[in-house]
Amino acid sequence: MSNYWVVIPSYNEAATVREVAARTRRQCSNVIVVDDGSADGTMQALAGLDVTVLRNEKNLGKAGSLMRGFEHALAHGAAGVVTLDADGQHAAEEIPTFLEQAAEHPTAFIIGARRRDQRRTSFWRYAANQIADFWISWAAGAQIEDSQSGFRLYPAQLLQTVTIPHGHRESFVYESEVLIEAARRGFDFKNINVSVKPRSGPSPSHFRPLLDIARIVRMVAWKLVSRGLYRISFKRMESASPTHHYTRQELPGRMHK
Repeated sequence: MSNYWVVIPSYNEAATVREVAARTRRQCSNVIVVDDGSADGTMQALAGLDVTVLRNEKNLGKAGSLMRGFEHALAHGAAGVVTLDADGQHAAEEIPTFLEQAAEHPTAFIIGARRRDQRRTSFWRYAANQIADFWISWAAGAQIEDSQSGFRLYPAQLLQTVTIPHGHRESFVYESEVLIEAARRGFDFKNINVSVKPRSGPSPSHFRPLLDIARIVRMVAWKLVSRGLYRISFKRMESASPTHHYTRQELPGRMHK
C-alpha cells in the first residue's frame, strides 16, 4: 500500500510527536508531520527521522495544517491519506487496519471510532461530542459515530472533489463539515474500532468543548437551513442502518462464511 500517506498535524507536541512519527513510519513509508508554528522545539524533536516535515511559519490551526499535508500527499500521487493526532492518543499500529479496509473499499471514508467508555474523558467533553454526533448525522442524513475522531482515512477522490473553508476559525469545524459534504456527495462511510489512550504530553488538548462545538453546531444549522433539509435529512438519518464496525480480523475477505 505504498501509495497511501499519513499526515500528523502537530502544535506544541514536542514531548510526544517524535514517538508518534517513529511508530507511524514503521507502519507506512510515507509520513508527513505538519508543525503548525510550534514554539516548543517540535522541529528539533523530529530531527533525524525519515519523515517529511512541513512547518507553518505561523499557526494556521488544525484544518490549515491538514490541508497542507493533504496537498503535499496528493501532489505525490497519494491514493488516500490517514490522519492521526500527535499527542499519543492514537495507536499507529492500527494503521494497517485502515489500509486493509481501503484495499477493499478504495473510495470509502474510513473513521476510527472510539468506544463510548473511551470517549468519556470528562463529562463536558463527552456531552459535547454527543451533541456534535447528533447534529452532524442529521445534516449528513447518515448515522455517523464519533464525528470528532481525528483517526481517519480520507480517499483521494474525496480530497480532490470537496472544497471546505480551512481558516483558523475552522480549526476543528473542518473535520465535522467534511463528513457532511462527503455524505451529500455519496461517499460511503466505514467505521473501524480503534483504541485511544489518555494524552501523555504536558500540553492540554487544543479542542475547546464549548467554543468549538458551538462553531460546529452553527455550521451544521446553516447547512440545514440553507438547503431546507431539516425534515429530509432527519428521515434519512432515522432510516439509515448503522455502519458496521470492522476489526482487523473481520475485514471483508477475511470473514467466515
